[in-house]
Amino acid sequence: MTQNPFDALGGGFDMNALLQQAQQMQQQLEQAQADLAEQTVEGTVAGGAVTVTANGVGELVEVTIRAGEFDGSDPDDLSDLSDLIVAAYRDARAKSEALAGESLGPLAGGLGGLGGGTGGGPGLPGLG
Repeated sequence: MTQNPFDALGGGFDMNALLQQAQQMQQQLEQAQADLAEQTVEGTVAGGAVTVTANGVGELVEVTIRAGEFDGSDPDDLSDLSDLIVAAYRDARAKSEALAGESLGPLAGGLGGLGGGTGGGPGLPGLG
């Protein structure tokens, strides 16, 4: 059977052109993700006592604790420090997701019914 099943849609439907366009969009998404991995955002809590740096795909890059804020001798103090680190990371993660949405949104949205969007899924780590 050599008849194109898309002939019923009307002449001129070029499946090869559609596939080529999808491949180009995939390459653009991959490049945008690579660019995001190079960018960083910071999450800060307690007036700068704890600052966390994450990259644009949400990976933790650095934790900075301001000197003199925590002495480490009190278990409650250490528990508070742990909570502040988690809160700072959540702040940084939210910023990285916003950055990813800005960078990937126009590209992923262009996929339409091909599984695109910023809701995560294969090829879109960190956006779930």
